[in-house]
Amino acid sequence: MYPELHLGPLTIQTFGLCFALAFVAAGALVWKRFGELERPVDWGYEMGFAALLGGLIGSRVYFIVQNYSEVEGDLVGHLFSGSGLVWYGGAIGGALFVILWAWWRDFLNLTLLDVAAPALALGYALGRCGCQLSGDGDYGKPWNGPWAMAYPSGTEPTRVTVQPTPVYETLAMGLGAWILWRLRDRVRAGCLFALYLIYAGTERFLVEFLRRNTTDSVGLTTAQLESLAMMAVGALWIAIVVRRHGGIGRPSVDGSRDAFQPAL
Repeated sequence: MYPELHLGPLTIQTFGLCFALAFVAAGALVWKRFGELERPVDWGYEMGFAALLGGLIGSRVYFIVQNYSEVEGDLVGHLFSGSGLVWYGGAIGGALFVILWAWWRDFLNLTLLDVAAPALALGYALGRCGCQLSGDGDYGKPWNGPWAMAYPSGTEPTRVTVQPTPVYETLAMGLGAWILWRLRDRVRAGCLFALYLIYAGTERFLVEFLRRNTTDSVGLTTAQLESLAMMAVGALWIAIVVRRHGGIGRPSVDGSRDAFQPAL
């Protein structure tokens, strides 16, 4: 594990480094897509900055709400702490800030969601690399399988071999990013994001069975319940499109012309 990199007098947190790389990579993907759609490519950086700012705020607020009894004595300190970044809170906060940015740019439409879908998957995959390198506690349950790992030098160390769930998530969401990118001109506007909801929700729902999180209700973790909600929204979205149009395939051969047509 490499929680920190020491370059002379400079100390770099590997989780923070991967977090930054995730936004850079996601922003580059958005930048390329805006170019394909003949929109200003600088929007990619603006959208990325909005997602970064909203994600940081949302993840901190979500963490404080989830752990209020533990942090109520120092709310301000925990608000600006570098630890305790919760993915779902970051996703919610980032989405809200991107919506505000899109409203400002008059680009609040279904295509915006499709532009974000592959970037979200790629960013998540790279973010989990940070969890793996830092050993921040997002690893799985004890396991003695052939690729089991211990995290003795992690920020939350364990010498017991466990399921390396950050590796699983990086591979799964990296594959998801590639699939979504390949489908970007093949489905109706909005459907790419619906597919992302189904894919990302399914991935997180399944990996939670291997992680060491405690169950919340009906034998599932909070993340699994949230994942089920994501999957349900995506499936309902797809079902409505199929019912109205007979399928989710984009009818126009010229994907750029159809990109801004409504899906529903």
